[in-house]
Amino acid sequence: MTYRGRFAPSPTGPLHFGSLVSALASWLDARAHEGTWLVRIEDIDGPRTVPGAAEDILATLERFGMHADETPVWQSGRMPRYAQVLEQLKSTGSIYPCGCTRKEIADSLLHVHARNTTLAYPGTCRHGLNGKPARAWRLRVPDGDAAAITFEDRWQGEQTQNLATEVGDFVLRRADDQWAYQLAVVVDDADEGITHIVRGVDLMDSTARQIYLQHCLGVPTPQYLHVPVVTNEHGEKLSKQNGATALDTENPLEALGAAARHLGLDLAASDHATLDSFYKAATAAWAKRMDTRMNIGN
Repeated sequence: MTYRGRFAPSPTGPLHFGSLVSALASWLDARAHEGTWLVRIEDIDGPRTVPGAAEDILATLERFGMHADETPVWQSGRMPRYAQVLEQLKSTGSIYPCGCTRKEIADSLLHVHARNTTLAYPGTCRHGLNGKPARAWRLRVPDGDAAAITFEDRWQGEQTQNLATEVGDFVLRRADDQWAYQLAVVVDDADEGITHIVRGVDLMDSTARQIYLQHCLGVPTPQYLHVPVVTNEHGEKLSKQNGATALDTENPLEALGAAARHLGLDLAASDHATLDSFYKAATAAWAKRMDTRMNIGN
């Protein structure tokens, strides 16, 4: 298998330390496998996209010495492809229109919670809209044993999620006409031939949904690796929403060293002399930590 990995930031602000950890992990995994490392700008969520943020992220990655092996892909330029896949799913009966509002779903889940059962989308529109206008499109998940999706995460170990009881039928096209993350990421990974996905553990909850959608579309399932996220002093995931500051592009080695330590990589002080020496040592340390059985060079 020819390794193809990717880093896929959302341009909702400048690159911060939490994002750097994910970028570094994906970059090192690709290099340890002597593979290809891609960058994808996930800018399909129009209301959250900050003008100029994508360009700033790409410039920061360059400044930190992480150069994409192919021209970056922008999701905003792939809208027709997502529409094509949605039509494909319609033709197979895998999806259905949903007329539920957020309040209706919340009220329904509150009622379900009162009965001490699951908090998943209850399938209100599975068998028809009941006179309501269509707002979103949902993918029908299986019932029974087939709803349990199990995968082996290279960092977190074996994971299982029951889509029927823990998630329910999930959205592929949102009520505000935005493409859902689940659809876009699965289509993009398949079209780019991604074989390995390395990202933060905060996204692991999406993995079972993405694997099921891959099955529906008949595309390969990549190998997954979810690294620990960076948290702030309150134990919250470090993010732009809770005040994460932009990286200092004038001193990339300091931030890279901290990111390597967060990933459990033991590097000597001499390894931080230059970007080249850092990446050489960090790639070897990553390969050793992950037991990557590949020739990584000398």
